[in-house]
Amino acid sequence: MSAATALPQTSPRTVRLSPEDNVVVAVDAIAPGDRVEGVTAAARVPKGHKIATAPIPEGAPIRKFGQVIGFASRAIAPGDWVHEHNVGLGQAKGDFARDYRFAEEARETPMIPEAERSTFQGYRRADGRVGTRNYIGVLTSVNCSASVARFIAESVRRSGLLDDYPAIDGIIPLVHGTGCGYDIQGEGSEILKRTQWGYAANPNMGGVIMVGLGCEGFQIDRWKRAYGIAESDTFRSFTIQETGGTRRSVEAGVAAIREMLPAAAAVRRETVPASELVLALQCGGSDGYSGITANPALGAAVDRLVAEGGTAILSETPEIYGAEHLLTRRAASREIGEKLVGMIRWWEAYTARHGGEMNNNPSPGNKAGGLTTILEKSLGAAAKGGTTRLNGVFHYAEPVTARGFVYMDTPGFDPVSATGQVAGGANILCFTTGRGSAYGCKPTPSIKLATNSEIYRRMEEDMDINCGDVLDGVTIRQKGDEIFAKILAVASGERSKSEALGYGDAEFVPWQIGAVM
Repeated sequence: MSAATALPQTSPRTVRLSPEDNVVVAVDAIAPGDRVEGVTAAARVPKGHKIATAPIPEGAPIRKFGQVIGFASRAIAPGDWVHEHNVGLGQAKGDFARDYRFAEEARETPMIPEAERSTFQGYRRADGRVGTRNYIGVLTSVNCSASVARFIAESVRRSGLLDDYPAIDGIIPLVHGTGCGYDIQGEGSEILKRTQWGYAANPNMGGVIMVGLGCEGFQIDRWKRAYGIAESDTFRSFTIQETGGTRRSVEAGVAAIREMLPAAAAVRRETVPASELVLALQCGGSDGYSGITANPALGAAVDRLVAEGGTAILSETPEIYGAEHLLTRRAASREIGEKLVGMIRWWEAYTARHGGEMNNNPSPGNKAGGLTTILEKSLGAAAKGGTTRLNGVFHYAEPVTARGFVYMDTPGFDPVSATGQVAGGANILCFTTGRGSAYGCKPTPSIKLATNSEIYRRMEEDMDINCGDVLDGVTIRQKGDEIFAKILAVASGERSKSEALGYGDAEFVPWQIGAVM
């Protein structure tokens, strides 16, 4: 091609997230010699990764989002690729100062007038809460009854029993790997009991049976007494040993479900306000775009939901580490903020006790996508929570009793974290991903948000919304409105992509704490 007809050369696109930043994020891959932000690239910088725009001396802070994400482990020159080879936590490993300024930035949320609020079609339960789905759950007290629970669910599916009950979304065998061989008076036992009750009581459940072995540490009768659970037309329990073995237990389970189907299927969707939504917030397979596109867009949808009177649950404590000061400043009270900081301190001690550190959290996939430290990952992850006041902080699987934006302490591992949120009462879930996490959740439908257009195109059958177009000019507000509209549609019965694929049976993973004995 001659010089006269050559196409104009365009610089790779970058994003500067704050005037205080000394790095920018590559929207397009940057080649050595490319000019961006007034500097010349010294090396290849992959998409989603960072390039220095100013000299950063060894030990000096690296800033992104206007916040410290790490410290230079060696001198970094303008144009250098900034990643784990030249970035570390440095002084953040010690007493890296985060000014918590408890409740200083808490503001009342302007509420949308009731006459203008959104609605969806949900199932109103006897306790007043609203479900978005209507499942029958087969819970297990112990791993020893897991196979029987699966046999029961499969027998019901094969029998055609559900054909006459279209209002039932399906049968879920909710099995796990614990229930015995632990301190039955310990924290792990309490978490498991709380999680099981949370699932049994979740408004997306139309009926539940609980199957045990009989001799395990998790005793069903004790659990029922602790939570005031009684046998009814939508709750049944038994053990394999008392029932007479595997075959008879499967028959008993199928019979129990057959008897509860008419009551469970009697509910009908009705128009209810969006304030009845309890939205779980998750991110997995994060990348360098997560904190720029999908997470802040989900945060905008959260702000809308809170203004409608609804509730949103941010979680994954190891993935807000280094960003918790942004939440404590929004806490409705000093007590709420200090409760969150207490959880951070517990996690620091917990990881140290097991020979780890909080910066171990970013996975190889996170790092390949452009994330370098836990501080960077956390600042992007916290954006899912929007900007409104933090109204409550809850322990894992505790019932969420506050409205508005709240926090629940969970691990960062997505299935474990989401299990706690669903046990807390979440009736819908949004999950952002940049690397393409394969995930679904029953009984709570999961809406998948892709952080970049490439992963959306590659995994379109798994992704519900493409947030990558934020990099092409779609505003965060516009994308937030799109997400909120999808939340209402899925809450009203529209199937999410993960539901259509059949995800959700294997994603019940209660948090297991303590020694296995």
